[in-house]
Amino acid sequence: MNSVYAVIVAAGEGSRFGERKQFAYLKGKPVLEWTLEAFEGHPGVDAVVLVLPDEQDRKHYQMRYHKVFDIVRGGERRQDSVWQGFRLIDPARAGVVLVHDGARPLVSAGLITRVIEAARAHGAVLPVLPSEDTLKEVRDGLVAGTLDRSSVVRAQTPQGFRFELLKRALEAARKDRFYGTDEAFLVERLGLPVHTIPGDPLNIKITVPDDIKIAEALLRV
Repeated sequence: MNSVYAVIVAAGEGSRFGERKQFAYLKGKPVLEWTLEAFEGHPGVDAVVLVLPDEQDRKHYQMRYHKVFDIVRGGERRQDSVWQGFRLIDPARAGVVLVHDGARPLVSAGLITRVIEAARAHGAVLPVLPSEDTLKEVRDGLVAGTLDRSSVVRAQTPQGFRFELLKRALEAARKDRFYGTDEAFLVERLGLPVHTIPGDPLNIKITVPDDIKIAEALLRV
């Protein structure tokens, strides 16, 4: 009951990127492979479920990454893809489940460790970064108000959860046909606390082509 599973979600079509960003090359290898290497090499992660657009490269990933015990085709939305991966986890072994975007290739071992430890201690944890810009609420093209940026943060992954808590949140969302922007939101809607820890500014998400250039620059730091 103490194993740590990671669900790596890499099933998106990359509409803003112009192609499947998880397979775009970053310093000579696909973005997704940078991500997988981070979890493969982390001693606290026991097993990985990989969620892809299809399963045609199953043999490649399972031969290259020994912790990838299963690969599954993603669903229509990101939350569906998370569910597809989550349902393959062995409930008799799972203690903590990490959910990570396949398009966050610069995730550090230190952040993964801190998420695991906080999930074990608190049940649900979200790495966050403070908002550095002034935030405006806009309606119909007009500014409706200014938000207090001291109480607004930017969410990252991996997000970490005790297995039973994430199971409860995902099943409730499926039953209610509710879609949230991330897994922490699904826990929030149950009225349960989600703890935060400091995120990592280098843990960027590849969303548009220029993000590849940023990631390449960060890798040289």
